[in-house]
Amino acid sequence: MILQALVNHYENLEKQGKVDQEGWCKAKVSYAVNLSRDGKILGILSLKIEEERGKKKVWVPRQIKVPEMVTRSSGVSANFLCDNSKYILGIDAEGTNQRVRDCFEAAKKKHLSLLRETEGEMAEAVRSFFETWDPEKASECAEIKERWEDITDGGNLIFCMGINYAQDDPLIQKAWENARNKSLGDGQTGICLVTGKEAEISRIHKTIKGVPGAQSSGAALVSFNAPAFESYGKEQSYNAPVGKYAEFAYTTALNYLLNQREYTFQLGDSMIVYWSESAEEEYQAAFFGAADPKPDNQEEIKGIFDNLKTGMPVSIGNFTLDPDQRFYILSLAPNAARLSVRFFYQDSFGNILKNLSAHYERMSMVKPSWENREYMGVRDMLSETVNQNAKDKSPVPNMAAFVLQAILSGARYPASLYTDVLIRIRAEQGKITWGRAAIIKAYLIRNGNWKEGENYMGLHEESREMAYVLGRLFSVLESVQMDANPGIKATIRDRYFNSACATPASIFPVLIKLKNSHMKKLERDKGSAKLYYEKLLTELMGKLDEYPKRLSLEDQGKFILGYYHQVQKKYEKREEK
Repeated sequence: MILQALVNHYENLEKQGKVDQEGWCKAKVSYAVNLSRDGKILGILSLKIEEERGKKKVWVPRQIKVPEMVTRSSGVSANFLCDNSKYILGIDAEGTNQRVRDCFEAAKKKHLSLLRETEGEMAEAVRSFFETWDPEKASECAEIKERWEDITDGGNLIFCMGINYAQDDPLIQKAWENARNKSLGDGQTGICLVTGKEAEISRIHKTIKGVPGAQSSGAALVSFNAPAFESYGKEQSYNAPVGKYAEFAYTTALNYLLNQREYTFQLGDSMIVYWSESAEEEYQAAFFGAADPKPDNQEEIKGIFDNLKTGMPVSIGNFTLDPDQRFYILSLAPNAARLSVRFFYQDSFGNILKNLSAHYERMSMVKPSWENREYMGVRDMLSETVNQNAKDKSPVPNMAAFVLQAILSGARYPASLYTDVLIRIRAEQGKITWGRAAIIKAYLIRNGNWKEGENYMGLHEESREMAYVLGRLFSVLESVQMDANPGIKATIRDRYFNSACATPASIFPVLIKLKNSHMKKLERDKGSAKLYYEKLLTELMGKLDEYPKRLSLEDQGKFILGYYHQVQKKYEKREEK
């Protein structure tokens, strides 16, 4: 299913001219070796371009179309016209040795074989270079010596004559296509699992680049290399037969998606990529904005959700989105030299937006006055589960991906999302942000079937739910203590919050006794405050029959909401004054 969707995406991208044809690929190239017609090196030209990375500018390799590159692990295997210094020049940072010499000889053999009968100045120059170049004397070449450190840093090199690249020469391109067509059919054939057609099966699949944590040289999505994975003696990738065309198409499409940095985002250890069936980028832009909203696009996202509810057309700029458009989301995580799929989800674009909108409605929560966000994105939401003072601020990997999948599909949230929020609140002695309160409310509504949950966006003064009332009561008792002792550094929250939330019966009698002494101070200093608190405490305690010995995890969430809402109501009154 994943490979089929990626192959279809490749075909749509290829029609739009956004990806290369079969047999070609985009590679990061750092330098070009400028040749004379007789194969002599005239100079090393830098092809790097300046790119903004955060607040600074850096020089990075240029993306250039080259003949399809081989997949290497540990053996010697040369590419055609584009490779690192070991293959192109027979040198590395230390010079040359037998291993590096073998790499150069492999490249020499390949280029002379492919270009033996090819006419033209460019083909003649490349042929002459490999026939005459001696890696042992590389240090004697002034052009190489001058750029030694640059060209041996592992980046790719290509050949050129002035401003003309070797791989762009029509005669060389024809020679490459002829050689590639001759090689087809030499391998094992079978029924391709992706296309369903008889085809030559791809033994080694091209690597996927751009997933943080995976090998920088790329990682495989489909790969088998141990006897335990070789069903009926089918080695390497033959027990998951994918044809040469399908292998090229899915790897090209996936690498293209991962290279679209403006339409990818990292969640925990996973990289999330997404695309529409029509390959139109407007759908990617709309999804990215809705799934990870920023303070400056809140109104735009609200407009999309409002139009969706009323059946009005949903637009991005001048482009009208089709709610029935098929949309795909893929989550990839690193796994040594391979990639693991956290999840793959597909649905109509309209349904995905509706599920996102429903999630944000469940997350609706009264906020501090300084908070200007209407919607909290998935990444910000998950950051509420981790210690912001820790060096590693990443959420639990599996949980992060499963939360996104649940939101997109409208399914129940993972239980670990709820428990991780409770653990973080306990660890910080009752520090409750609006994000944490919103997560608790959303979880109780979706997973706990809390029918009245929609009424708890702000303070629900009529509520008689015991856990919620206890949370409110704890907040009021803390306010009494703070008003009676201005400037106090540690309140009952720092000492008693966790116990009050889990075992109310053992803590609240103690807090009530403390409250009585605090009330005496208020009577002397702030008589009106004492009357206000007495009235409020009488109202809250009148809703309680007894203090329960223990609160379930679900009730602990309601306790936290009650505390948070009462605190926000207190600040709201102060702002009104």
